[in-house]
Amino acid sequence: MQPTSPQAFDGKAFVRTLTTSPGVYRYFDADDELLYVGKAGNLKKRVGSYFLKPRMEPRIAAMIAQIARCEITVTRTEGEALLLESQLIKSLKPRYNIMLRDDKSYPYIYLSGGEDYPRLAFHRGARNLPGRFFGPYPSAFAVRESLGLMQKLFKVRQCEDSYFRNRSRPCLQYQIGRCTAPCVGLVSVEDYRNDVRHAEMFLEGRSSAVIEELATAMEQASARLDFERAAALRDQVAALRQLQAQHHVQGASADMDVIACRIEAGLACVSVLFFREGISLGTRDFFPRLPLDAEPADVLAQFVAQYYLERPVPRELVLGETLADESILAEMLAQQAGHAVEIRSRVRGERARFLQMAERNAQASLTQRLASRQTLGTRFEDLQKLLELPEPPRRIECFDISHTRGELTVASCVVFGPEGPEKSHYRRFNITGITPGDDYAAMHQALTRRFRKVAEGEGARPDVLLIDGGRGQVAQALEVLAGLGVAGIHVVGVAKGPARRAGEETLILVDQGREVHPGPSSPALHLVAAVRDESHRFAISGHRKRRERARERSVLEDVPGVGARRRSALLKTFGGLAGVEAAGVEELMRVKGIDRGLAERIYAALHG
Repeated sequence: MQPTSPQAFDGKAFVRTLTTSPGVYRYFDADDELLYVGKAGNLKKRVGSYFLKPRMEPRIAAMIAQIARCEITVTRTEGEALLLESQLIKSLKPRYNIMLRDDKSYPYIYLSGGEDYPRLAFHRGARNLPGRFFGPYPSAFAVRESLGLMQKLFKVRQCEDSYFRNRSRPCLQYQIGRCTAPCVGLVSVEDYRNDVRHAEMFLEGRSSAVIEELATAMEQASARLDFERAAALRDQVAALRQLQAQHHVQGASADMDVIACRIEAGLACVSVLFFREGISLGTRDFFPRLPLDAEPADVLAQFVAQYYLERPVPRELVLGETLADESILAEMLAQQAGHAVEIRSRVRGERARFLQMAERNAQASLTQRLASRQTLGTRFEDLQKLLELPEPPRRIECFDISHTRGELTVASCVVFGPEGPEKSHYRRFNITGITPGDDYAAMHQALTRRFRKVAEGEGARPDVLLIDGGRGQVAQALEVLAGLGVAGIHVVGVAKGPARRAGEETLILVDQGREVHPGPSSPALHLVAAVRDESHRFAISGHRKRRERARERSVLEDVPGVGARRRSALLKTFGGLAGVEAAGVEELMRVKGIDRGLAERIYAALHG
């Protein structure tokens, strides 16, 4: 690495010291904040283009004016530089880079392994369980829709293992013809494995082979005069053929993603169509962070590099723009995926039709997002006028309290910005050490825990602090902020109207000594109500989860001889307290460490 002095950065002199090798360069400002990460096949030539050209684009010129130092990392190949650039952009989030904002892991269909009766299930997260994973799917809805179809077609179980192991009679899924009840032995291991094999083949895209096997089995059953079995196989074949006709896409590659980008009013939308085994899995839209003057080709290049950095790569990518480093990008993706990856932009026939679909989808989603942003922007501007702020707020926080008769109080903090809710910044606080039902003390504790970090210089500071409550709750907020020495935050109480009807809320501005009644037509009140309602929802859901966990533990805690380890084993074995309650003494004794005497005490405690 070659750092330079932050006081007076001489770009031309710095370029003279650079190597012609490939690598990555990073620009920093005087506060040592990362401005930009870039890659180059020739560092001397690429970095020199920033400082030796007489005229630059406005975005580039604005960035160059802030550069205080530059660091470089030399790599062996341009492909390595491209991979390192993508990793640094994702981890460091430079101000002037195009950055994909996608924190969600993708869902898969999971087929368990090492069992006589494997299960199909929804899975999100690390793929380190024994068995097979099919996907990724663009959304949870796509996975659940596929699982619903699999239940109808192949009747492979989807229940949790704890539920499966403790059944004594078939469940409702068997009654409605969506499971063969392996839990109680109504299907042989061989027949069940055959159903699992057909399900695997179908998920691999080999539906035609499944249909041929089932058709052959139907003819054999008919020849044996087993007409009931033949009729069941006939119906299964018909359902598969109908599904194949509905979901198979003519002209689609076995594994292909079609990606298009549209940019308008400083906002970009990237739309991806997913095809696996010739079947469309649906679409997903992304809105990457976009610096000024970016072109669709730049956005697509950064999107592809960052998106497939930690995800399976299909064999073919169809892009709406031609990329400058297409071959290098394809080589990098191929090394990562372990198979050849083809990137195409000039396409005809069916692929051109798919690309048009992606472009139309990107434009429609972008138009919708712009309209939503405009509405939200109007609400923020109206709130600025209502509260007499010098500029629209950039960060709004709202606190609410939830409990049931004082039991297990939970406080919520939700955050809204100019683009809507910022869910990664949401927080819950489990309130302890107060008189049950004392909402003032609960609010005081939650605000103290939140703003103590702000007073210590940690965490973001809100421009507007909304408190769901009247003057008493607002007074708690003012007291906490004053005690911690936190100033410059506008505190607003949101009090319900006399009849508790929406649109009749009163906004209490204690620090300004006034109350306002915006009315049901006020965009500012619409924003405040949306934030308040989200805070209320978040608090209630947190309280319910805490209450359910406490109640699951409390009954078993009262049983002599049931400690934390046995209680955990019981809940894990039976899938929760409801499963423990449904178990008999003999079933309870199957849990390690529980003899007949203890099982009888547990049963008596749970059944009065």
